[in-house]
Amino acid sequence: MKSSGKWARALSILKEFEEKCGTPSSKLKQVADAMTVEMHAGLASEGGSKLKMIISYVHNLPTGDEKGLFYALDLGGTNFRVLRVHLGGKESRVVKQEFEEVSIPAHLMTGSSDELFDYIASALAKFVATESDSQHVSPGRQRELGFTFSFPVRQTSISSGTLIKWTKGFSVEDTVGQDVVGELTKAIERAGLDMRVAALVNDTVGTLAGGRYNNPDVAAAVILGTGTNAAYVEHAHAIPKWHGLLPKSGEMVINMEWGNFRSSHLPLTEYDQALDAGSLNPGEQIFEKMISGMYLGEIVRRVLCKMAEEAAIFGDTVPPKLKIPFILRTPHTSAMHHDTSPDLKVVATKLKDILEISNTSLKLRKLIVEVCDIVATRGARLSAAGIVGILKKLGRDTVKDGEKQKSVVALDGGLYEHYTKFRTCMENTLWELLGEEASENIAVEHSMDGSGIGAALLAASHSQYIEVEEP
Repeated sequence: MKSSGKWARALSILKEFEEKCGTPSSKLKQVADAMTVEMHAGLASEGGSKLKMIISYVHNLPTGDEKGLFYALDLGGTNFRVLRVHLGGKESRVVKQEFEEVSIPAHLMTGSSDELFDYIASALAKFVATESDSQHVSPGRQRELGFTFSFPVRQTSISSGTLIKWTKGFSVEDTVGQDVVGELTKAIERAGLDMRVAALVNDTVGTLAGGRYNNPDVAAAVILGTGTNAAYVEHAHAIPKWHGLLPKSGEMVINMEWGNFRSSHLPLTEYDQALDAGSLNPGEQIFEKMISGMYLGEIVRRVLCKMAEEAAIFGDTVPPKLKIPFILRTPHTSAMHHDTSPDLKVVATKLKDILEISNTSLKLRKLIVEVCDIVATRGARLSAAGIVGILKKLGRDTVKDGEKQKSVVALDGGLYEHYTKFRTCMENTLWELLGEEASENIAVEHSMDGSGIGAALLAASHSQYIEVEEP
């Protein structure tokens, strides 16, 4: 094969990939509609949809009036974070926040439940001991804690939930099927600490709480990071599968677990199919595998691999490093995508440092940026379609006569924060799908949940002492 023939083959792989990843507005509207339909199905019955539509039991979102000292614990991976927040009510808001990050020794990730929770509780006790004199809970009051637990849980009340399974490298078998709040509470008691777990929350619900605390118009929260998820505020009477008492507020926060969404309208390619087949959870989290930070770099790698094999873009042999799954991380592809140097220096450096590929031509580096662009653009546009699906479900995707109801979507996660082209494309797509008129009443903002403050705010809004405060 002459080199011109090889280059033509590379371009044809690119063109085919671009076509298969196409997300014209018409297709995105079908995706948004499918999301809305699945939301209805998931709310109608347990197991009625690929979307779990988990009832979070959060029906009092923070208002800004909350006062006092509250704690949060954020356990979502190999580190956990303990946080203390002093709330001063409407005027002074967050008076002070302090946190500490603690890493979990590897042996505890596969040990016993008691060992793991004792380790966490003792770190919490140490942190509580650093309260300053001015910062104590009122005498006779128990300290209250919001617990962000980012593993699959079957929530049973605002402050209880059983662990369905561990993920992310944990396998503490005797916790599975147990109430994680019960496990933590027992450990807190063993550590000699007087503290009540007031709220068990999913990280996306925490983001929603953090967003709502700052802005009463926040209706939904979306995390675009390593993984992806969304939560939103639903009318309690619109949840057929809810058999409990309807909350006074008339609202209920739903944790969608939208990463598991799938639809025949999603523009899947052979690369997505191969990625899914080789993953730890084949057939699951299809939407997440197309849009989240864990996978974007890997899709790029798979396309480059095919070009290396069939069009010899890196010479006669496929670079061995390019064959290693997940070697190309999304921060790498983001850096290449954002390269503005005339000779694409960043692309050259990344290829050399990560894949040990040197002396590439400018034309080839441009081709690689093109692949990054196709993958990020598809992911960003699909996430916008998902958001439109939520707004449709809430009836906020169109302007009602004379209504000026503002709807704000709180966003968080590394992909949204750091991948500028992804964020810009997602926001532009949102306006494109909603149209000019509806867009005027919709805003996206970065939620300040950072560090898990949302859980502390939910501990405050579900405090056992709330009645005492109110005149």
